[in-house]
Amino acid sequence: MAEHNLLGKKGEEIAQQFIASKGFKVICTNWQFQHKEIDIIAYDKEILVFVEVKTRTENYWGNPEEFVSRKKQRLLISAAESYIDSISFVGESRFDVISVIIDKDGTQIEHIIEAFYP
Repeated sequence: MAEHNLLGKKGEEIAQQFIASKGFKVICTNWQFQHKEIDIIAYDKEILVFVEVKTRTENYWGNPEEFVSRKKQRLLISAAESYIDSISFVGESRFDVISVIIDKDGTQIEHIIEAFYP
């Protein structure tokens, strides 16, 4: 596996542990539909949360969350709609982004709740 893929996987594991420690119930990771993927799907109480995780080793070129482009948002929204249909979910949902920076000083995590809207 390429180094950037290993970094991304590590970031997703850190993010999953982070939201679990905040009381979220993680129900699925790396859910795929066609060519679309959602990193983490969880419940925050009754709210269904779709989480995009962005991991970097530095923020020299910008914070990781800044790399969730409008195109990526559209893909996530489409994947979330497919997931919601597949479980016949009726209720509130939202899109969060978790930014993870892993560098020589340790790990920095930022959780952006309602990072974007469909």
